[in-house]
Amino acid sequence: MYKKNKVALVVPAYNEQRLIGPTIERVPRLFDKVYVVDDGSKDKTSEIVKKHSKRDRRIELVLHGTNKGVGQAIITGYERCLKENFDVAVVVGGDNQMPLEEVASFLDPIVKGEADYVKGNRFITENETFKDMPKTRLFANSLISLLTKIASGYYKIFDVVDGYTAISKNALRAVKWSHAWKGYGYPMDFLIRLNTFDQRVKDVPRTAIYLKGERQSQIKPLSYLIKVSPMLFRGFLWRLWEKYVIRDFHPLVFFYLISFILLPLGVVYGFYLLYLRFTVGGIALPGVILDLFLLVSGLQLFLFAMWFDMDYNRSLKA
Repeated sequence: MYKKNKVALVVPAYNEQRLIGPTIERVPRLFDKVYVVDDGSKDKTSEIVKKHSKRDRRIELVLHGTNKGVGQAIITGYERCLKENFDVAVVVGGDNQMPLEEVASFLDPIVKGEADYVKGNRFITENETFKDMPKTRLFANSLISLLTKIASGYYKIFDVVDGYTAISKNALRAVKWSHAWKGYGYPMDFLIRLNTFDQRVKDVPRTAIYLKGERQSQIKPLSYLIKVSPMLFRGFLWRLWEKYVIRDFHPLVFFYLISFILLPLGVVYGFYLLYLRFTVGGIALPGVILDLFLLVSGLQLFLFAMWFDMDYNRSLKA
């Protein structure tokens, strides 16, 4: 119990026999329940969790018969939290790299009614995160965060891949989780869905933990970026349709639509002009002017649409 609110912890785990023990050993007493969702592990993860559950009755093992993805593991935990009527659900990974002693900073904005969803940000304060994080991972994180800002409508957040989060009961009820992304990339998809249903999101600083000798993250940054980009684009289009056409209306959808036509036309036509330049030997001035018009107009419309989207969602930044 935290300030008269029932709080549950959801811990997705897949082949985490080395780190799941240290993760659940240090769960603060403020948590009323701990759901460890074993997502079809092939090692001794579930056996270790069972041993800990005998010493700590708050711990409950939830088993997936097969590996369904970390997103689905979290959704399974969310469904348990809704069923048991918890006020707040906190999520940390089973790899012991998310400091539970900092959980109060995640809970307070929700308990005070300032936010519906709170996520960790390892870059807010001046710390060693930039130095410790591998450069390729830092680059991929930054690029994914930029794409997620556009896709989700939350332009004031960063470190979107961080899985340390807290969510209110009302936000859990607002989203249809059966349609959410089930695998890696779930944090960005969750943000897209939360924005669609006007949930307030807040970034809070949290300490990054990197354990020596442990390969805690199984994600390859660049391949991850390539894999989640199509999901982000689909989610972006879904959000525009659901939020600005079905649930409400805003002319920014026309700005985006026209920019999606003009920009690709400008790029293709530009390559065509380059082809003519190197094969025929010259380019007509009207053709260059037309290409510039397509590119500049498309870019302006895209930026105006982003600006309208940012302004519309300003109140959702807690």
